[in-house]
Amino acid sequence: MTDQPARPAQAGIQAARRGALLAPAAALLLAGCGFKLRQAPDFAFQSIVIGAGSSSPLGNELRRSLAAGGKVEVVVDPQKMVGADVVLFLPQEQREKVVVGVNASGQVREFQLRLRVRFRVATPKGKQLIEETELLQTRDISFNESAVLAKEAEEGLLYRDMQADIVQQLMRRLAALKSL
Repeated sequence: MTDQPARPAQAGIQAARRGALLAPAAALLLAGCGFKLRQAPDFAFQSIVIGAGSSSPLGNELRRSLAAGGKVEVVVDPQKMVGADVVLFLPQEQREKVVVGVNASGQVREFQLRLRVRFRVATPKGKQLIEETELLQTRDISFNESAVLAKEAEEGLLYRDMQADIVQQLMRRLAALKSL
C-alpha cells in the first residue's frame, strides 16, 4: 500500500523525461528536413526602378515590399533610371470579372475574378533579364442579390489577396536573377 502514492510521482517524472528527450529530437528532425523560417530574399542588384505602371496599387505594393527588405534601393524618379541596376516594367495590370455560373432563370450566381499582370526586367542599357511575362491569379466568388455590398467588399479583399500573391511571385522571380 505504501507504493501506491509513489507511482503517480514516478509517472510524472518519467513523462517529464520523455518530454525532455522528445523536444531536442523534434528540433533535430526539423533541422534535418531543411526547415528554415522565411527571410528577405537576396537580390543580384542594389537598386531598381519600377517603370511604367508604378503608380498602380500593385506597383505601390511591390515598391513597399522591395523597400521593406532594406537591401535594395527603390528609385522613385524614372529620370534617374540610368543610375539604377535594373528596371522593372509593368506595362499591363488588368482586372477582370467574368460570369461563370447562372441559375435556371438566368441570374448570375458566380463570378471569377482575374488579375492579369505583364512585366519584364531589363538593365538601363537595354539588356533583357526577364522577357515579358504574364502572371495570372484567379478567384471564384459567389453572388447574392440580397448581399450586394458585402459581396463588393469581398471582391475588394480578393483582389488585394491576388495582388499580394502576384507581388510575392514577382519578388521570387527578381530574387532568382543571379547575375546582371
